[in-house]
Amino acid sequence: MEVIFIVLLIILVIGFWLTPLILIILGLTRLKSRPENAKKLFIISGIMILVGVGFCGVLLS
Repeated sequence: MEVIFIVLLIILVIGFWLTPLILIILGLTRLKSRPENAKKLFIISGIMILVGVGFCGVLLS
């Protein structure tokens, strides 16, 4: 049972870190063609990174 929780936690942490990086890459590719969309992607990815850092910090303490 503990192994299942550990695996789910690892998947959750990877999801928290992989999704903002994908959004940053999408924002960089759309920076010239759609600047407003790129700004929204940067803001969303920044918030997700902030939440991810807080979540991981709570788990490690």
